[in-house]
Amino acid sequence: MATVGVVGLGAMGSRIARRLGAAGHELVVWNRDPAKAESLVAAGALAAATPADAARRAEAVITMVADPRALVDVTEGTDGVVGGLGKGTTLIQMSTVGPDSTSRLAALLPAEALLDSPVLGSVAEVESGTLSVFLGGAPEPVEHWLPVLSTLGTVFHLGPVGAGTAAKLVANTALVGVIGILGEALALAERLGLSRDAAFEVLGKTALAGQAERRRSAVESGEYPPRFALYLARKDADLILEAAAKTGLELRLTKAADEWLAEAENAGLGDKDYSAVLARILEGTSQVESSER
Repeated sequence: MATVGVVGLGAMGSRIARRLGAAGHELVVWNRDPAKAESLVAAGALAAATPADAARRAEAVITMVADPRALVDVTEGTDGVVGGLGKGTTLIQMSTVGPDSTSRLAALLPAEALLDSPVLGSVAEVESGTLSVFLGGAPEPVEHWLPVLSTLGTVFHLGPVGAGTAAKLVANTALVGVIGILGEALALAERLGLSRDAAFEVLGKTALAGQAERRRSAVESGEYPPRFALYLARKDADLILEAAAKTGLELRLTKAADEWLAEAENAGLGDKDYSAVLARILEGTSQVESSER
């Protein structure tokens, strides 16, 4: 068993911490809002005063924060994780950020001290230990921390630091693209006079069959409880487009999906599940608003 620090206790970070604690690992936790650490501390975790304090007390520190700015805030400076890392301590960076953020962090650490390890999946997957863990890093720390990361799901070691970040952006390109095209297909069916039942029957015969079936109840009820918040999906789409542009690649379909997500966020749907973009594509926010009255 290991002593693991978890910095960032939002929906994913808190559940990662709980799963690791349930597996017998000792936990040191920190969050900008200390109240989010209280239930973990009550269950036996140690509360750190700063991210650096968490690093000093742990053998490995997981960071799980919302965006590149938040990652800088918790890793850099005198109170940041990097400042508290001792010899032999590993930083396991699990937030979804872009290549520039990963490179910036890697420049601050020896190669063997950083694992680039974002995950695919949401709260249900972390609770059940079925996340896909996209891992980039040197062979020695990968081998050492593989048992801990395997507690969270299936680990895919894809290459050196940077490979995990790249994999997560590739995966989320498919994710935001599929939800956008599903919405447009349903909107077209409606405009051409197909009933909703007929539209879903047709889509059930296409490559979108699984997604159409999965999203049908939300479309019909207008309720989109958050698993993966729409504002985070929009942030990820922005990161994808930024990374692609720096390589000279134009992602036209992803740009359109990003525009739909931004429009839905601006309409007040940012805290709902990212699939609430379907409501925006189909008929603005009317479905969502009517379900909340």
